[in-house]
Amino acid sequence: MRSCAALLMTLAPTAPATAAGDAASPFAHWIDATDDGEPQTQIQRYDRDTYVIRQSIKTNFEGPFLYLLFGRERALLIDSGAGGLQIRPTVEAVIAQWLAEQHRTAIPLIVAHSHSHGDHHQGDGEFAARPDTTVVGLKPEDVAGFFGVAHWPEDIATFDLGGRKLSIIPTPGHEPAHIMVYDPQTRLLFSGDMLYPGRLYVPTSAFGVFIASADRLAGFVRTHPVKLLLGAHIEMTKVPGKDYGFEAPAHPDEHPLELPPDAAARLATAARAMADKPVIKSEGDFIIYPRPPRP
Repeated sequence: MRSCAALLMTLAPTAPATAAGDAASPFAHWIDATDDGEPQTQIQRYDRDTYVIRQSIKTNFEGPFLYLLFGRERALLIDSGAGGLQIRPTVEAVIAQWLAEQHRTAIPLIVAHSHSHGDHHQGDGEFAARPDTTVVGLKPEDVAGFFGVAHWPEDIATFDLGGRKLSIIPTPGHEPAHIMVYDPQTRLLFSGDMLYPGRLYVPTSAFGVFIASADRLAGFVRTHPVKLLLGAHIEMTKVPGKDYGFEAPAHPDEHPLELPPDAAARLATAARAMADKPVIKSEGDFIIYPRPPRP
């Protein structure tokens, strides 16, 4: 495993300037592959029990974000990275810090996924033999069974980390096993690949499913206090509607990670408007991107 000394950790979030008209971001500048010496991962701490990990674009062009949430009884890792590095040392460094602050020696870990596309579970094998660790399967029935979703995808389940009850929201469309995770403690909604500042890929064969999920998401946001949506990637620049090229090797002038709560309603409205004829459409801070299903 790589030495944890190579990790970049921001222990307390700062608020750098963002694009004109944007509110200050709760995060410091993310590694974006513009610095030759940047580390393979960056950790930023949102609050005492919430960490955000970014995998460097230099290790994989997807540059995914992972989320590690702690409760009294267990911790939840959302996604395990895109490969091209060992991700477990970064996760272990965060767990070790949290345990030391809590004067504890161990906590059970759950490794789950926003969805089953390969850039979100390549690190699973690193955790397979880890003590007191559960790696959730990648199929809709695996996800539903583990989190207790009785009727997939209509039902929203509650999953308790111990004094921290998360809502598990099925949102298939981009991928059949896609979920979002809502945390009332922080009022953060972890939105995976369905909604983030980038190209929201939707197979045209699943566009109706995507619309239903977008409606489910918008309804949830209307009835819950959501502060920010945090997705799994950044593919937009700070210029509205301008994204990076496919497999871009660096992301200078990157859009902030977070999206505002109203993005959920905008996504649902835009998706419904193209129900009969899905087309590529920019909403400024994200792009709905229908494409033919994979063979």
